[in-house]
Amino acid sequence: MLKEFKEFIMTGNVIELSVAVILAGAVGGVVKGFTEYIMMPLVGQFTGGMDFSGFKLVLSPAVYDEKGVLLTAENAILYGTWINSIINLLIVGFILFLVIKSYRKLERKKEAAPPPPPSGPTEIELLQEIRDALKK
Repeated sequence: MLKEFKEFIMTGNVIELSVAVILAGAVGGVVKGFTEYIMMPLVGQFTGGMDFSGFKLVLSPAVYDEKGVLLTAENAILYGTWINSIINLLIVGFILFLVIKSYRKLERKKEAAPPPPPSGPTEIELLQEIRDALKK
């Protein structure tokens, strides 16, 4: 059983999947950094410096004692963070759309290239030559 597991784990598919998962984590960090540190400040600039992450609906406020020690934390619906998530999704979706669009354009150019002409006579021409030679 251990030998079978070793064979399974060392197959190309499992190793490729492992590499893909690791790369996906790294790409996720890059995408998160791009949206949070580059695109969201631009969105904030176009919305008049508005930061959606502070928007919330407080269901019950935080409770402190007379010394200022927190007894009960605030309970709130953080809909501003959700709005930021939607904006991030739209930004990432648009960028992926542009990447896929350019990839498809490159693929069409590869497909449009004419195939190289065949070298030498075709199969039909060879058969016709054999037929003609047999008639003689």
